[in-house]
Amino acid sequence: MLPEIFKSYPSVYAVGDRYIITVIVNSNCVMWVETGGRCFYDHSNGILRSASLTHKCELPMAVLDEARSYRVCWRVINERKPYFSDLGEIETADFNFRPCIGKERINIYHVADAHNRVDGPVSAASFFGDDLDLLILNGDIPNHSGKLEYFDTIHMIAGSVTKGELPVIFSRGNHDTRGIYAENIADHTPTDNGRSYFTVRLGNIWAVVLDCAEDKPDTNPEYGHTICCHEFRIEETEFLKKIAESPETEYAAPGVKYRLVIVHNPFCEPRRSPFDIEQDTYAGWAKILGDSIKPDLMISGHIHRCYVTMPGDDRDLLGLPCPCIVASALSADDKSWYRGGAIVLSGDSCSVRFTDSAHESSEETVIKLK
Repeated sequence: MLPEIFKSYPSVYAVGDRYIITVIVNSNCVMWVETGGRCFYDHSNGILRSASLTHKCELPMAVLDEARSYRVCWRVINERKPYFSDLGEIETADFNFRPCIGKERINIYHVADAHNRVDGPVSAASFFGDDLDLLILNGDIPNHSGKLEYFDTIHMIAGSVTKGELPVIFSRGNHDTRGIYAENIADHTPTDNGRSYFTVRLGNIWAVVLDCAEDKPDTNPEYGHTICCHEFRIEETEFLKKIAESPETEYAAPGVKYRLVIVHNPFCEPRRSPFDIEQDTYAGWAKILGDSIKPDLMISGHIHRCYVTMPGDDRDLLGLPCPCIVASALSADDKSWYRGGAIVLSGDSCSVRFTDSAHESSEETVIKLK
């Protein structure tokens, strides 16, 4: 049973070679995680955070992978003062952890475009039951960032699916960039030192998480002069170039078997104006990926449909570097219905089924990997 102060189970997000254990709470407290004989605090330059209801404790993957369990510790804030603050006694909750290492078959469930819905995505993501190895939350999990509590949707889905026992990869979507709290999303979600694009290594999986940001030009009146996504994408291009130049420590490091691109927007298949933006930029991303990194799969949402695109297909307009699984769908009428992607990596192939919250499944599609 969850402690009363927890809004949901913890979520163990993977970024780079680190985990960020995130817990959303109902009242102000200070928090830390104990594992492997060490303490990892949610702090700001040595000051324990207590003003936010989202707590994030960062630790090396290797420590938790070896320990296979962790303890969340907290003290409730009765009164925080400049001197002699009044805090409650230490309280704790223990959780097991199953790292995504040493596996010949890897079961992944993909959720994107939940748009503040929790029950439907959680039910759909139960497809693998206790055999799930990795959850991907791939953008637009909140409907927008106009309310702080919308960020809770991310952690409630992640916590409900994984119970804090499995790794999760999170990426930002275009709706996440909208609203007064969009500039604060890094405080409430896992990032690489505030940056929403990064690489991550989980066992024999290497992945690059990309962020297309908004899907219309910065000048579109919808944004009211509040975004600079063009410049953001230029910075991200330079990041991608540096990754391509570092094979030994990134995508070609010892033990890497599967190379994934995780990005909310399947950017190689522009749809229609005003969404057909920055095509030179995205074609450049595709070329860097295809020429150097040579990924096995791209995994996306955004379109609110479920399908697989192969390089050279009619949907491939910018030079897709690998097969692309697009997996998210929801109903405007039935708020409880959702469909996502059940992805299995095994040997030199990938299989995918699109499963929904009613536990109905599409036929299996098998993709031969390079």
